Amino acid sequence: MSHLSEPGFETLQFYSTAIYPCSYLPGLGARSQVAAPTHLITNDTYSQLVEQGFRRSGLFTYRPHCDRCQACLPIRVDVNNFKATRTQRKTWKRHSDLVIRELPLHWNTEHFELYQRYQSGRHPGAGMDEDSRSQYTQFLLTSRVNSKIIEFRLPTGLLQMVSIVDVLDTGLSSVYTFFDPDASGSLGTYGVLWQLDLSRRLQLPWLYLGYWIRESRKMAYKSQYRPFQILRHGVWAEPPTA
Repeated sequence: MSHLSEPGFETLQFYSTAIYPCSYLPGLGARSQVAAPTHLITNDTYSQLVEQGFRRSGLFTYRPHCDRCQACLPIRVDVNNFKATRTQRKTWKRHSDLVIRELPLHWNTEHFELYQRYQSGRHPGAGMDEDSRSQYTQFLLTSRVNSKIIEFRLPTGLLQMVSIVDVLDTGLSSVYTFFDPDASGSLGTYGVLWQLDLSRRLQLPWLYLGYWIRESRKMAYKSQYRPFQILRHGVWAEPPTA
């Protein structure tokens, strides 16, 4: 167990987990550094932790801490300088009729059913397609920070997508997004574009997208939103070859 030296972290402790199978690079073992105790991680503290590469899953605040691998790189998009590509602009226009609501964290059976369909359709066999109500609640509906549910529906009322985001001091942190796996038109892309637009409206300079892994198809898409920065050795900077 250790302490970080950054201001504001004096009361937190940090420990490393045991090695577990990596979710993104098959055949590799992973380890995380975890911040504790959870009740001391307020919105301000978590904002500082995100700046240091941490992320949360429910009340579990962590960052990669693997022994011989540094493939997971924290990534954030420069909101004010973001330039949508032609394809992204078409996606934005395609979904312009969606009805969007910002809601507090709460249980919703319709959301959970969509989550199960998404996991079964997009991530079969990964374990999350078997999540129970309690696992879903712990993962997405448990938070000590300023979190919101963003709900996207067709004009008919049909639920298309749900995003959970954290509103932090220096940016918006994208926690998780799930959508109708049978829908067309790159809903996931639209979700990121909408979060960039929300960040701009809230005058927040960064959209934090979690970890970018060049070798993982599931994570490499995050580099499509430019300009972006990655965190290496405690310093945020644009990569030499983005």
